[in-house]
Amino acid sequence: MTQVTRNHDSRSSFDRAQNERDSHFQPSTLHSGRSTAQPKASFSRISLIMSRIVDSVKKSLLGRESQSYQSIPNGDRHSAGEADASRDPISELEQPQKVDMFEYGVFVLLGVAMLWSWNMFMACATYFQGRFAENQFILTYFQSMILGVSTIVNLAVMIYLSYRQSSANYPYRICISLVLNCVTFTILALSTIMFRVSAVPYLVFTLFSVFVAAASTGFSQNGVFAFVNTFGGIYTQAIMTGQGVAGVLPAIAQIISVLLVPSGTGEAGEDGASASPKSAFLYFMTATFVSGLCLCLFLVLLSRHGITIKGQTQPLFTSETDSEDIGAHKSVSLVLLSKKLSYPAFAIWLSFCLTMVFPVFTQAIVSTCPDGSGRAFQPDVFIPMAFLLWNLGDLSGRMACGYDRIVLRNPKMLVAVAALRALFIPLYMMCNVAGKGAAINSDMFYWLVQLGFGFTNGWLGTSAMVVAPDYVDDDEKEACGGFMGLCLVMGLATGSVMSFFV
Repeated sequence: MTQVTRNHDSRSSFDRAQNERDSHFQPSTLHSGRSTAQPKASFSRISLIMSRIVDSVKKSLLGRESQSYQSIPNGDRHSAGEADASRDPISELEQPQKVDMFEYGVFVLLGVAMLWSWNMFMACATYFQGRFAENQFILTYFQSMILGVSTIVNLAVMIYLSYRQSSANYPYRICISLVLNCVTFTILALSTIMFRVSAVPYLVFTLFSVFVAAASTGFSQNGVFAFVNTFGGIYTQAIMTGQGVAGVLPAIAQIISVLLVPSGTGEAGEDGASASPKSAFLYFMTATFVSGLCLCLFLVLLSRHGITIKGQTQPLFTSETDSEDIGAHKSVSLVLLSKKLSYPAFAIWLSFCLTMVFPVFTQAIVSTCPDGSGRAFQPDVFIPMAFLLWNLGDLSGRMACGYDRIVLRNPKMLVAVAALRALFIPLYMMCNVAGKGAAINSDMFYWLVQLGFGFTNGWLGTSAMVVAPDYVDDDEKEACGGFMGLCLVMGLATGSVMSFFV
């Protein structure tokens, strides 16, 4: 400041001398106006520049000082004052740019594995039709039985795990889920070529496989969504993308596995009306491959961060009751969450409740084209293609919510749009259900219905999940995600029960 004062005094003396010289050569009118205004303006500009330089030096020093506290975990976030305020905006700007592509890919694959089993049982309807062809009752209701067992078991597991959050070991739950998937899908694949039993025993075996796969999905949903919160929002989006991909890939795998096997080798033995055991074997083994690959990559991800399944000293797979070291989690009342999230929760429940009619119609609707129109119009390809179109629409709806303007944020509109989705049911009934004829004799109409119903499901479901955290406090957002997931599964369970009456 002493140096600044000296400069100021010397500059002022220089300006006074200059003014005295200028007064001898300029008219009095100019001397009284412009001659005094110019030095004052010049002095103001110089002072402003000097003050800015001093301020920038102070800010840079304070910025370096505040950065030294960023790596301290669990510190007092509000005692730092100005240092904390200068740190948070920087973190918010830099965080979206720090994306590890390996970790992003692992979370995408976790999202795929999470819903693969459910979509697998849906897309492989033609194989099960061949296995249950001898029993008309099972043939008619097996799809609803699979849906009912899957969603009810999934819901029960999620409710059970929601009461064990205080000592939850999420990496352990994820690994258990992937191991169960590998075992279940391998046995299911072997059943296609080794188990030669009647319809009733095979139905019991299939429903038991669905039971285990649904429990595995519950462990995965509970573990993955909680675990990903420690990595940031971009990785949560990766899981949602993976879930959308999980609907597309099983249908593609089913179509490819069917086309790799010559027609006429199915169990039904007529016109390739059902998928062959060999194509079903290849299809189920793809699920084993996906789950096994996901498990290996997830273990690599844990090792990169120094995380073990049971803490730092525990073995890989032990009882979950010994996992207190993972840390406690805040418990929020479900009643409180239901009050704060009444509109988004009801919207996602209603939407997925209505969604459950699509598997029942999809496995029953056949092409309007004649039998000789080509392999693509045979049921063993046409039905998986219909599942593929629905899931493409669902994936498109999820991805569209990446644009903020497309997200449906009005809570009442969420409920209204969810209720309007019921209009798709009469549209399905206008198609060629069970080959009885279609009101609109066009496969294109049916495909548009599938795309539209899938798009609205992905769009509405993702919108509800995106806007839900806006209605709760910051320390309730983790519980909010679990509650919305619970409402989603409850919608699936309710819809699966209602599908018996469609």
